Amino acid sequence: MTYNEKAHEIVHVLEYNAERPHLMIPEYGRHLQKLIDQATIIEDREERNKAARYIIKVMGSLNPHLRDVLDFQHKLWDQLFIMSDFKLDVDSPYPIPTREVINLKPERLGYPQKFPKYRFYGNNIKYMIDVANSWEEGELKSALVKVIANHMKKSYLSWNKDTVDDKAIFDHLFELSGGRIDLHQSAEELLNTSDLIRTNKKVSNKNMPLIQKNPLIKKNNKIIKSKPYKNNNQK
Repeated sequence: MTYNEKAHEIVHVLEYNAERPHLMIPEYGRHLQKLIDQATIIEDREERNKAARYIIKVMGSLNPHLRDVLDFQHKLWDQLFIMSDFKLDVDSPYPIPTREVINLKPERLGYPQKFPKYRFYGNNIKYMIDVANSWEEGELKSALVKVIANHMKKSYLSWNKDTVDDKAIFDHLFELSGGRIDLHQSAEELLNTSDLIRTNKKVSNKNMPLIQKNPLIKKNNKIIKSKPYKNNNQK
């Protein structure tokens, strides 16, 4: 047989991934998948159990960084049954998973934000409004409503740096409360816009890096002075 004939014959026996069976967990590779397939068809149960325990050791050696993780062995046994397409019949130290449990989809979570056009208020404001709606009319409820309205104005100004009319806050509060809290006819006035903007600036300054707020900072137990910003255009 010539060299070209041998090469032509070798090409015909090559395996392509498109023709191979699908890997359940590709991270372990095809050789481990073949080991599991061979263990599945072993007739003697004792020998099949030995093969399964050997495969578990090989799987653990492929993930040495996870050996100290809680329930690591449980995860390996679950993956073993998944990779065998739930056909491997061996004695497992853990409950054997089923196809239905593995394919079970989680329930859909509801979106927490119910008022996306007023998301700058946050969900806590809506919770506070619901609490105020549950209270009876009185001084405590009036005080809570006033706190809510001022906090709404403060939150609005943190989003809109310019200004806001109290009527806009009253409109939003009326809408968010389902029409149960109406301050349009109230003589109460909310906090001054300039005071709230000044408060927001103080809060934002607290989030600045230490070197920007204080020119004198401590580094390695030594007091150093931060260098001011230098404009290259200045002479």
